[in-house]
Amino acid sequence: MRLRNSYPGIALGFLVGLATTAAAASDRELRVCADPNNLPFSNSAEAGFENRLAAMVAEHFGLQVSYTWWAQRRGFIRNTLKAGKCDVVMGVPSGYDLVETTKPYYRSSYVFVTRQDQHLELSSLLDPRLHHLAIGVHLIGDDGNNPPPAQALGEQGIVDNVRGYSIYGDYREANPPARLIEAVESGSLDVAAAWGPLGGYFAQRSLVPLTVMPIRDYERFAPQQFQFAIAMGVRKGDDALRDRLNAFIDEHRSEITSLLLSYGVPLVDQPAMVSGGHE
Repeated sequence: MRLRNSYPGIALGFLVGLATTAAAASDRELRVCADPNNLPFSNSAEAGFENRLAAMVAEHFGLQVSYTWWAQRRGFIRNTLKAGKCDVVMGVPSGYDLVETTKPYYRSSYVFVTRQDQHLELSSLLDPRLHHLAIGVHLIGDDGNNPPPAQALGEQGIVDNVRGYSIYGDYREANPPARLIEAVESGSLDVAAAWGPLGGYFAQRSLVPLTVMPIRDYERFAPQQFQFAIAMGVRKGDDALRDRLNAFIDEHRSEITSLLLSYGVPLVDQPAMVSGGHE
């Protein structure tokens, strides 16, 4: 917001008042920036694993959780954390340059999701069957910033049998990225290449048994990454909160891991296969 130069005193008083209110609130609250419609990570019903993790952190700190809800897409950090409306994002890539990141609390991988009754058990991007199967991938945009599986398939000339599903989808519906996994469940796709936490969560809750296999042989497609360490993010310079969160992560690693596994998150160095088919 651009302030008129003729009102510097009013503007300064307003900003100081906001800072004082925020500081007072942050003494009593863990102020979390989150997406209200993005399971398995978060939603407004606080049913995601990042919501559960935030509650664990707040309890440890003796605070109450409060949320600033914003769709997690372009402008999310600018309109939430950087705007001072909240103090922590529960899940960002380790080293993400827009924020100060904690130490990672999990590492996951892109995965292939297939129906168990097809017995495909795909795990390699070099599998020749990929040239003939109906493959679904998430698409972020037309600027070359699509997920690694989409780029890797394109590099191999696997294009005509690949169908793109917007990662943003129709935000009026619950959990828009889930449409990709639902297409495998319905048989519209033979295989989906998805970020592990999303694929694992919706496969675990599918009425049709699904198989989730971490993608291997990805070194061939370097420098693209298929595994990512995930951390929490705070504002640049907020070393005090970062250090408190690091101490929490160190003290509660086993509980955090149990939480992630309960949501079907495929963890690197954990067993490779996650099955669904729950009623």
